This record gives sequence, structure tokens and C-alpha cells, in this order.
Amino acid sequence: MDLVVQCYRLCDQFPRSEEFGLKSQLKRSVVSIPSNTAEGHGRPTTGEHIHHLGIAYGSLMEVETHLQIAARLNYIKAEQLREALQATAEIGRMTNGLVCRLRQRRDKRQPRSPIPDP
Repeated sequence: MDLVVQCYRLCDQFPRSEEFGLKSQLKRSVVSIPSNTAEGHGRPTTGEHIHHLGIAYGSLMEVETHLQIAARLNYIKAEQLREALQATAEIGRMTNGLVCRLRQRRDKRQPRSPIPDP
């Protein structure tokens, strides 16, 4: 959620001409990260939870790309880019860690060699 606020504030610096371009894309993708994380948490199966975390991670990669484009276009300063990318890196590590733990938990619950019923 902090990254959403950070990106929205950065978008305030973008020129008006980007209202329906990069600004819109950045806002859409950054909001998708916590939204898909929450939706996955609310799903009934671990597989669905992992799937939604994968979507959130893809959105995180989009955000990084949009931020780098904004910096190249001089819409944001290098220091602002660095701070935002530090946040995305941390979110990426947390997301990957959660996916690994969910997969381990899921794999422990599944029988290794099921015995068919007679």
C-alpha cells in the first residue's frame, strides 16, 4: 500500500499530457499489486493464492518498467527512482518468499504416493 501512495505522488509530477498514458498505466499496475495479493489471500485454495501472487508479481515488474520510463523522460528524479525501486525490490522479495512458503505448505499436505481405494 505504501508503494501505491508513493507512485501516486510521483504521478503528480508527470505532465498533463501523460494523464491517459504512462500516468494511467503506472497507477493501474501499482494498484494491482495489493489488490491481487488480497484477492489471492481470500481464495479457497493455495493454488489460487499462488496464482494471484504471480499476477501481483507481474504487476510489480510493470511498475518497475513504468518508473524507469518516467525517469528516462525526466518526469521523476534519479533519487526518486532509486527509492521507488528499493521499495519494489523489497516487495518482490516478500512476494517470492510467500510463494515459496505456500508451495512448501501445499506440497506437505499432498500425499506423495496415493494408494487407490479398493
